[in-house]
Amino acid sequence: MRQPKWQRRAEDRPREICTAALEVFAEKGFAAAKLDEIARRAGVSKGTLYLYFKHKEDLFRAVVRSAVAPNIEAITAVIAQADVAFADLVRMFFAGFAEREAQLPVGAVAKMVIGESRNFPELARVWHDEVASKAIGALASFIERAQQRGEVRPGNPRLYAFSLMGPMVLGALWRATLVPVGGEPLDLAELAKQHSETVLQGLLTEREG
Repeated sequence: MRQPKWQRRAEDRPREICTAALEVFAEKGFAAAKLDEIARRAGVSKGTLYLYFKHKEDLFRAVVRSAVAPNIEAITAVIAQADVAFADLVRMFFAGFAEREAQLPVGAVAKMVIGESRNFPELARVWHDEVASKAIGALASFIERAQQRGEVRPGNPRLYAFSLMGPMVLGALWRATLVPVGGEPLDLAELAKQHSETVLQGLLTEREG
């Protein structure tokens, strides 16, 4: 039997609140984000918001877990199941990163975490646990397997992962921080293509290159 409309609506509320919170966090930053505004954008009362989230840090954790982390997991899951050469995995990963970043304000949220982590260390902890460490860990795992197959040069897989992710993170931060104040626009998809080819020249073994 179909549930009554009000019951289905109640089940949607946490997702709707998280969507609104993501927008407000990206626009205002964490300290300046007001729960009143988040509730208004979500179409609920502030009291209703408190039924689902104890405080703003709790809401940020839910935003990361529901909106940002699943996108990282989706990219890594597709790549993990792909039976292709490491070079193609790298191209797929960065193309996916650029596509998701265009749909979600990942750069803006990362900027917020960096800027406000001193006063709100829980933000950095959540971002590390749910996003950064998972992305680096997945890349390091792909690299290690490629080394075992003889596709990638010897070296620390985790450090290689940082080398791979660095320019993409910088590109996302550039778009979120500097473009709004007059910085030259950056095409993250084009950066992904060029960076993939550049970094692969250094990672791949001679027989693969």
